[in-house]
Amino acid sequence: MTIDDLPYSQACENNKQPILEILTSALANSQRVLEVGSGTGQHAVYFAELLPHCTWQPTDQAHYLAGLNQRLDKQAPSNVLPAQVFNVFEDLPTGEFDALFTANTCHIMPAAGVERLFALLSAELSSIQTVCIYGPFNEGGEFTSQSNRAFDEKLRTRDPEMGIRDKEWIQDLARQAGFTHAQSHTMPANNQLLVFNR
Repeated sequence: MTIDDLPYSQACENNKQPILEILTSALANSQRVLEVGSGTGQHAVYFAELLPHCTWQPTDQAHYLAGLNQRLDKQAPSNVLPAQVFNVFEDLPTGEFDALFTANTCHIMPAAGVERLFALLSAELSSIQTVCIYGPFNEGGEFTSQSNRAFDEKLRTRDPEMGIRDKEWIQDLARQAGFTHAQSHTMPANNQLLVFNR
């Protein structure tokens, strides 16, 4: 298999540089980053290479791991660990982490999954000090763009448990887990990157 044959996301390619600009500051004091929902592995490879002070732990649900590992096997720098299975409702990945990054997962997992992730951050993942969440979010219960409204309708047609979440709800879950909302960064394509610190 060549690099051209690897699983690929154009969205990852488009957003990786703007995300990196925020992570460079947000993860400046982090050493071991747990990535939830690594998908194609494009983010893991790119961020780990340009944040060499961080050890990067990619994770995803079991059925995505084969494609993820194909990219890691070919492209991952030495500070990327072997991918692990992680489903928020099941066993935790092994290892100690001081930061968490996740992109485009909160609107894909059910609301109970988002709640479960923050419950883990208040308990079993209490060593994590910084949380960075990228994706589309509503503000004040309203869509921030027509494209986000259409995207939400498409998600809910696919699965009623999916949907764009309210930023205030995410902030409240983070607060209950012991985090303060440090910053919200406006990103391309009507997305945001939320940064929380314990």
